Amino acid sequence: MTSVDSSKHTKAKALKPGSRRPAKELCSECGLCDTYYIHYVKEACAFITQQIDTLETQAHSRSRNLDNPDELYFGVHQEMMAARKQQPIEGAQWTGIVSSIAIEMLNSGLVEGVVCVQNTKEDRFQPMPVIARTPEEILAARVNKPTLSPNLSILEEVEKSGMKRLLVIGVGCQIQALRAVEKKLGLEKLYVLGTPCVDNVTRAGLQKFLETTSRSPETVVHYEFMQDFRIHFKHEDGSIEKVPFFGLKTNQLKDVFAPSCMSCFDYVNSLADLVVGYMGAPFGWQWIVVRNDTGKEMLDLVKDQINTQPVMSQGNRKEAVQQGIPAYDKGVTLPMWVAKMMGVVIDKIGPKGLEYARFSIDSHFTRNYLYVKRNHPEKLEAHVPEFGKRIVGQYKLPE
Repeated sequence: MTSVDSSKHTKAKALKPGSRRPAKELCSECGLCDTYYIHYVKEACAFITQQIDTLETQAHSRSRNLDNPDELYFGVHQEMMAARKQQPIEGAQWTGIVSSIAIEMLNSGLVEGVVCVQNTKEDRFQPMPVIARTPEEILAARVNKPTLSPNLSILEEVEKSGMKRLLVIGVGCQIQALRAVEKKLGLEKLYVLGTPCVDNVTRAGLQKFLETTSRSPETVVHYEFMQDFRIHFKHEDGSIEKVPFFGLKTNQLKDVFAPSCMSCFDYVNSLADLVVGYMGAPFGWQWIVVRNDTGKEMLDLVKDQINTQPVMSQGNRKEAVQQGIPAYDKGVTLPMWVAKMMGVVIDKIGPKGLEYARFSIDSHFTRNYLYVKRNHPEKLEAHVPEFGKRIVGQYKLPE
């Protein structure tokens, strides 16, 4: 790859965090603009220039086949599977597949460092991007931080460190910007391990969500929107609190999500080499998407540590998605007893596996399409990728 020419950056010095945001209210705070790589922001930022097709070809040697139903939704891939660790990592949000891959890559010498997100000492939910150089530092980053995180703010540190082989763990908007500047980083090899991502919030927004939704917001360790159509909150005492999706106080939470997340069409992290999430897997398993040979190389490092099974798909999402569009749009909030009953019924007869993943993508893409259309109509045509337009086009949207 091209080595870094520091002279290119002399006029674009690093900025204090938060001091400038070229994407304005659509900024996802990925951290790029906190470095001198802000010089490339016009081309790199997912919310200024949407270029998933071009970057897919750069990362995977081809763009997705829109006539292939799985690629239309889930992007370029060689294979998908459900998996879980035979010996879960204690304290991991799931079974610890992401942490295990990162540790193996470091221990094997494939990489010299791992960009991941720990939390500050003061706040378990306040993200703190680091370059981990030991397994212990990687393990300190386990558990998702559901807040906007400036992962790319450490790009200057990567350059100064002299590292040539790097693993970056991140979400879609971060990875789009990273791929756009990849050749400027002076690396011999970049590995990208992605997680699906939707509906991040600021730290203040997260607090509002917790206080509005959980019985004990101050003791929540982590949470996830799960395949049983309930949010699972894990508390400090190990107990699991389950709140039905349909019981959310939508009328209070409509404005809590970041505008960038309301404008995002890369839920599945299209540009990562390997994606590890949950939404396309049965309950209790994780969903793995191998996008290219680099991703396969990464997954092979832990193949003896995990159990796998083929992906499955069951049910029909479309009626539920169509009914949910006006309900969300109007901020409908159901009584909890109704929400619980709906959750039980839908869990039994509703979409599962890949069909649940499509349900989630459809629900968010239709919502986000409306958001962009209403708030940034001048960006709509260029910002929504072709696969997003095809997915949204299956539904009738309100004006």
